[in-house]
Amino acid sequence: MGSGSGSESPADAATAIDRVRALVDGDGHPPADPLPRWLAPLPRVVENLGLSLAWVVVGINLVGTAFGFWYYRFQFAAEPLAIWPLVPDSPVATAFIALSLALWKLGRSNEVVNALAFFGCWKLGLWTPFVLVAFADGFLATTPFPMYAFLLGSHLMMVVEAFLIHRYSDFPVRAVAVAVAWYGLNDAVDYFVPVVGTSHHTLLPGQRIVDGTITHLSPVHDVAAAGAVVLTLTATFLTLATRVKKLESRR
Repeated sequence: MGSGSGSESPADAATAIDRVRALVDGDGHPPADPLPRWLAPLPRVVENLGLSLAWVVVGINLVGTAFGFWYYRFQFAAEPLAIWPLVPDSPVATAFIALSLALWKLGRSNEVVNALAFFGCWKLGLWTPFVLVAFADGFLATTPFPMYAFLLGSHLMMVVEAFLIHRYSDFPVRAVAVAVAWYGLNDAVDYFVPVVGTSHHTLLPGQRIVDGTITHLSPVHDVAAAGAVVLTLTATFLTLATRVKKLESRR
């Protein structure tokens, strides 16, 4: 009996399996350096899959960037135009990782962009869940639970993305210095030395916009600031430690 037109032949099944195997085997990807688990925590299969689906990941991050700018629309309205580039932290971070992966796929990888992408995904991928959990009562009082869960999960996925970058970046010191300068500036204007107006961090529970000025209440402001500074410091340590361990393994 002949097979029906909708049935799959053994050859088709074998081809599909080969395609899946190619996605997770990392064919053609940069070889992985023997980094310790605390610097490369993802299973190799997850790294390979993320790099194999890089264009999909780029697309998802671009959608996330667009959503993030929409999410910040009320804060933009209350912030001076001159400070807008420093306001939407998470959307800028997803733009950095999209650009980092896209440049790598195009054979034009840029180490400064790679470092900025790691810092952004690590810092905002953890800072946002940190404040969402630390101030859960305040967020849930104004944010529907599905949106709350989406913000929590999507930002944690940014941390996963951060640990793809070591496969195609060596995090040179100059590039890390640029990332430290950018995210250090963000910390300064967000919490300590606002350039114009008041501090410019993401709106948190208890804040109000009064006569075009955003209020900043303690201890919420202080806790958020501590989390941001710690994450900037740890991003610096992780990128430089990755560079050192890569150099050691190549001796």
